[in-house]
Amino acid sequence: MTMTTTAIPAAAPDGPPRRRRTPILQILFGDLIAAGLTVLTGALVLSLLPALRWGVLDAVWSTADPGRCGAGGACWAFVAAKIRFILFGVYPADEQWRPLAVIGLVLAMVLVSLPPRHWGRRLLAAWGVAVGAMLALMWGGFAGLPFISTANWGGLPVTLLLAILSLGLGFPFAVTLALGRRSKVPVPRFLSVLVIETTRGMPLVGLLFISSIMMPLLLPAGWSVDKLGRTLAALTIFAAAYLAEVIRGGLQGVPDGQMEAARALGIPVWKAVWHVALPQAIQKVIPPLTNTAIVMVKNTSLVLIVGVFDMLSAGRTAASDPVWPAPYAEGYLFVGAVYFLICFAISLYARWLEGRVQEKDIR
Repeated sequence: MTMTTTAIPAAAPDGPPRRRRTPILQILFGDLIAAGLTVLTGALVLSLLPALRWGVLDAVWSTADPGRCGAGGACWAFVAAKIRFILFGVYPADEQWRPLAVIGLVLAMVLVSLPPRHWGRRLLAAWGVAVGAMLALMWGGFAGLPFISTANWGGLPVTLLLAILSLGLGFPFAVTLALGRRSKVPVPRFLSVLVIETTRGMPLVGLLFISSIMMPLLLPAGWSVDKLGRTLAALTIFAAAYLAEVIRGGLQGVPDGQMEAARALGIPVWKAVWHVALPQAIQKVIPPLTNTAIVMVKNTSLVLIVGVFDMLSAGRTAASDPVWPAPYAEGYLFVGAVYFLICFAISLYARWLEGRVQEKDIR
């Protein structure tokens, strides 16, 4: 009996075969669907040409003469003239270096916090010190800095502080509510469900009004919380309720066997939750956590209805200046662009972080 062998062809000396490139015409007009999408895209681009003419070609860029605005083009000169008011609100002009320093501190802390290798107790302590320094700079009243009441705070620093503090303070409450809702003890489970469902069933606008009007009535005699503090309390409760449901979903995805193994090894329950369950749960819910963070950043624009002077309020007030011919579109576009940059940056970072987690899981 003879055995026949088949020779395996040797690999090409030039390495793996090159990827075949599809001609651009085939991509754009290869079939009926592709051709239709190409035509629709072209029509959309053509429809944007008048906006390009309005925003660039016919735009007014010089701040010398406000009367030139309103001739048909965008009045970007208004944004240049009012940018300090939009970014810092009614904060005293001579002290506006302080909110600018707060913005710089926020950016610095965010950049330091991006690499996962920096995460830990030291980073948490650094955030606590940084937030304390931000609030101290905004308030003043020490080292020769004049005291500035929160009634004069405004613009981008208020937006950033409300977003950071509501998410930072709401996260521990969210973890507590998520664990309480999964608890087998009736009382913590009932209280957690009550807080979560009541908050999630109420619009943020209503919660802001309740916090602004009802909180002073519920406090003991002689106690008072300023408007910014009451707004922060409402945003924190709102963020905690939504984050709690996200974290609870992640905890449900952690196999029960891991917690049982931790108990079998004699690890205390709180350590098992902190070191075993929570890290895995948070890794599983990075996209919805990102979505909640973006929603909270955008929700800070609603605080204008209770009189807090955030960036959107500053832009709206600046557009009412009678010297300028009602450049509402330009002011709102600038404020919207700032919100977009913040939210888009959060989205990009979350996508990178999710890809990094998936790579580790594969390895």
